[in-house]
Amino acid sequence: MNNALPLTKYHQIYLVLREQLQEGRFADGMPAEMLLARQFGVGRVTVRRALEQLVEEGLIVRVAGRGTWPTPAQPSKAEPPMVQGAPTRLTGLMGNIVSVSRHTTVKVLDWRVVDASASVAQALQLASGDKVRKAVRRRSSQEGPLSYITTYIPEHLATGFGRTELALKPVLQLLEESGVELGRARQTISARQADALVAAELDVAIGTALLDVRRLVFDAQDKPVQWLHGLYRPDRYEYQLEVSQVGSIDARISVKDTLQS
Repeated sequence: MNNALPLTKYHQIYLVLREQLQEGRFADGMPAEMLLARQFGVGRVTVRRALEQLVEEGLIVRVAGRGTWPTPAQPSKAEPPMVQGAPTRLTGLMGNIVSVSRHTTVKVLDWRVVDASASVAQALQLASGDKVRKAVRRRSSQEGPLSYITTYIPEHLATGFGRTELALKPVLQLLEESGVELGRARQTISARQADALVAAELDVAIGTALLDVRRLVFDAQDKPVQWLHGLYRPDRYEYQLEVSQVGSIDARISVKDTLQS
């Protein structure tokens, strides 16, 4: 436990366990309260409060006398069929993402092969436990830290590049250079508060509201090739969307110039 952080001990434990759950570390069940208490050097009551928080968020299921497990992944809803030949602005958005990325710098925080968690496997249409490449990067503009991005790529698609290339080029560009023909993408945007880890990387206070972007990219054959979870400082990043009366959509992202805002 980090006593210097302005967080209760149970909340620190909750944040650690939530990250481990997202990485699929407890597929066979979570350790007992007593073992977790020893691991974190706290009392069982503190561990129990952290587990209760995970239960409230629907991340784990606890059965008295039997144990604690991650909540089974829910089957994804069927996607609406793609209209063949319909015009799309995906290429423009992808090009915009790559273009904006070139005006920022990247620090690669993690680059390794991991077993796909249930949620990652479901998104990338893999079997749970299949190997994927996980990249964690912090992107910065001239004003400072901009985003904290976690990306998962099927392992066989990430053999042509490594840490050095990740620091110099956007993942979408690296995939294209590796022979992947990019197709469409599905993206959701919401909000999330910065936990201790992300707050330190983005140079914001713990609990600061961040833009939470999740993007699943498909190739031209409609196979998922990248699952991205990005946390962005809203004072340095914005998402613009224009919808016309006839239904066409033009989306763009931009890095804000905080010196002029």
